[in-house]
Amino acid sequence: MAENRSYDPYDTFKKFSERWEKQVNDMIHLWTNNTEFVRFSKVNSDAQSRYLEILRKNQDFFATQLNIPTKTDLSNVSKLALQTEEKIDLLEEQIWDLSDSINDTNKEIDGIIKISEDIVKITKQFKTELTKTKKELSENNSLKAELQEVKEELTQLNEIKEELAALKEMLATPHLNNEEQNEEQLKPVLVGENEK
Repeated sequence: MAENRSYDPYDTFKKFSERWEKQVNDMIHLWTNNTEFVRFSKVNSDAQSRYLEILRKNQDFFATQLNIPTKTDLSNVSKLALQTEEKIDLLEEQIWDLSDSINDTNKEIDGIIKISEDIVKITKQFKTELTKTKKELSENNSLKAELQEVKEELTQLNEIKEELAALKEMLATPHLNNEEQNEEQLKPVLVGENEK
């Protein structure tokens, strides 16, 4: 029996690529294992880095002569832009904090104003009550003075009453002469007149 197999291009490509990969890997392994190749690649990389440095210096020189920004200039500008953005963000936060504290302070000031208005009202009430109290005190002082005068008059009246009682007693006692009686009667009357 004959085997019926169809042609598979993928299988062929796979076999070809595996062989090619193996050969390339062997060649790279041979080159990298060789010290001369390593030295040669080092010399080439050193030379390339020197040429790149010279090229960078020349670019910087021409860029400064033509007033064109270089890669380092652009990186410095981007760093400065980032720093300014950060500073602006910090300033915005500080401004928000300040505005919040100003709002709190305004609220406190409004509260203090309300309290001071209440204190002004209370002091006005105290002032009116104080004037009323002063008026009442002056009235009380005048009443006290009048009461003092009344007391003095009462004491004078009591003295007159006692003198009258003494006169009555004298009149009730017959053993004195008429002249002595007249003198005794005149004494309290004269004493009372002198006091007035």
